[in-house]
Amino acid sequence: MGPPTERIPEDRTLPDHADVVIIGGGVIGISTARALAEKGLSVAVCEKGYIAGEQSSRNWGWCRATHRDLRELELSLESLKLWRRIDAELGIDAGYRECGILYAADDPKALADHEAWLARAVALVGRDALDSRIVSPDETAALMSGTSRRFAGGIYTPSDGRAEPQRAVPAMAAALRERGVKVLTPCAVRGIETSGGAISGVVTEYGRIGCASVVVAGGAWTRYFAGSLGVDVPQLMVRSSVMRTSPLENGPDVSACNQEMGYRKRLDGGYTIANAFHSYHDITPDSFRLFAKFLPALKSQIGSIKLGLNARFFDELRRPRRWPLDQPTLFETARTLDPEPVESFNRTAVTEFRKLFPALAELRIEQAWAGYIDVTPDAVPVISSVDRKPGLFIATGFSGHGFGIGPAAGKLMADLVANDAPLVDPRAFRLSRFFDGSKIEIDGGF
Repeated sequence: MGPPTERIPEDRTLPDHADVVIIGGGVIGISTARALAEKGLSVAVCEKGYIAGEQSSRNWGWCRATHRDLRELELSLESLKLWRRIDAELGIDAGYRECGILYAADDPKALADHEAWLARAVALVGRDALDSRIVSPDETAALMSGTSRRFAGGIYTPSDGRAEPQRAVPAMAAALRERGVKVLTPCAVRGIETSGGAISGVVTEYGRIGCASVVVAGGAWTRYFAGSLGVDVPQLMVRSSVMRTSPLENGPDVSACNQEMGYRKRLDGGYTIANAFHSYHDITPDSFRLFAKFLPALKSQIGSIKLGLNARFFDELRRPRRWPLDQPTLFETARTLDPEPVESFNRTAVTEFRKLFPALAELRIEQAWAGYIDVTPDAVPVISSVDRKPGLFIATGFSGHGFGIGPAAGKLMADLVANDAPLVDPRAFRLSRFFDGSKIEIDGGF
């Protein structure tokens, strides 16, 4: 089971019409809804399960600029600005705290990688925009208060923060409802209707909503849904495993990671702990269809991704690629993806945590869970209109970064839908980059 999230009341009462329908009630969908509503557009969010039921509640809760892919860096910085204001502007408590984030360097090579990233990042956005700095072994030890290990140093960003994934997005959704946004749950969208080549509405399990624009922000489901519309979204899923502990006294406040483990302090006094740079890919038919596009990523992550063939391959092999809109669909029978955690990954992470913080070695694991991360070939999201499909937009492939950059990603998506000046240059996030001959490049950020 995934971690318990704060729930908002179910609502299946459809509006006759909305300016924009958003498919998916995770951090990207809800953030896009907020930004569109602030522009004065009417919005309906359709979530087939419950708000933040998948990866938006299952992530670490980090909100960072540190070590972002440089194509995401400006978006990350804008998102941090929005996280700092979100409670005051929406009248909620998303659990956001500006705690700082530290990447500890296990050895001189790792420290050199941090130094190289920082030099590139400062060259891009300027020193005034980014307060990341290289820290000494002594300062690293002070930031990781109570650690038993001597690190080579690290990179530390004081203005990075953390929020509570199980609380933040439901709180945002509830606040948007009070402001007139329709947040429909559980309400699966079966498909999209067009008229004269343009979008005219969506068909849900409870009926039709007329609209001129649709944003598909379905996370791990996006490729499957978009494929039924004839839109190829090169995206695979990786399974990430996470744990939470019971409350602990005298633990570090700064969120941090090294090559084996990452952690953050929770508002309840416990810690979220995860294996820092290891994930699991369930081999599916799409793994073969997209092999060529993902080959650069696979080469760069050798040793970090574990591959496995299991029942998911055959489940997806049997899936229909098209379906009638007047009959129940897979979205109604599989409301929430809830994979099993990879025990070996979690065991490595908690063992490392105990070694690093011997005073906390008696910690108790309260729960372990997993989630599917939607990944693109270059690990950079798609935030884009769709060529030849007027009114259709895609926001997906956040590659494990979606929670932290969600507020700004939603604002950028809203800018594109409304044809307003974009928050940041959207070129790096266009869907067409995977088909126009552009080279697939893997950045040094992680």
